[in-house]
Amino acid sequence: MKLLSWNVNGFRAVAGKNFLDWLRASAADVVCLQETKLWPEQITEQELHPDGYTGVWNSHATRKGYSGVASLFTRKPLSTSFGLPDARFRGEGRLICLEYERFYLCNVYFPNGQKGGERLRFKLGYYDAFLDYAVELRKHKPVVVCGDFNTAHKKIDLANPAANAHTSGFLPEERQWLDRFVAAGFVDTFRLFEPGGGHYTWWSYFTKARERNVGWRIDYFFVSEELRGAVKRAWIEPGVPGSDHCPVGLELDG
Repeated sequence: MKLLSWNVNGFRAVAGKNFLDWLRASAADVVCLQETKLWPEQITEQELHPDGYTGVWNSHATRKGYSGVASLFTRKPLSTSFGLPDARFRGEGRLICLEYERFYLCNVYFPNGQKGGERLRFKLGYYDAFLDYAVELRKHKPVVVCGDFNTAHKKIDLANPAANAHTSGFLPEERQWLDRFVAAGFVDTFRLFEPGGGHYTWWSYFTKARERNVGWRIDYFFVSEELRGAVKRAWIEPGVPGSDHCPVGLELDG
């Protein structure tokens, strides 16, 4: 089963560029999108369900042009759910969970904490609530988690760790949550295949950062430990344009 995840930083913008060509060429069973930045009524039925895919969308409840996730699939899930059980973290369009026979697939756009203060606390609270949710799901069947985590885990996951030691996205408390996530039994699939540095999924639009590969690896596919042996490959697609993020992929047996 082939899975892809991409923070498109505005679905309408990327749809007018290379998105459909990329989607057609992907041959993915499920494509998870983050930061769609729209309400479904703002796009056509064909865009909601593009090129043979069925799309499910979770948008910000009150704010246009902000947040939002979508999951597009050719393989129909057993069930679909939206948002975390914790009401404090609902309403921003950050989570879709598809249930398949062998696993749950969580498509998540984790909050950005760069405004500091209240938003950083919200981000850390969301992290904790999501971990509780993932652990609960795992009691029933294995879990796959993909999306924009908005945090680089290790020094190797960003080009300038020392310069960003006090920047949200690489703060000790954010990275410690990823440590806890791993300790709870979730595996960073990309690191099963690539131990080296220089591999990033987000680059600032400023200072030609992408051309210079001065980036951050903040988009991930994690699987719960019992799926480790089913992971055939995991990869990053840095050559795909259209967003300040690039797609990431995972292929599982079966």
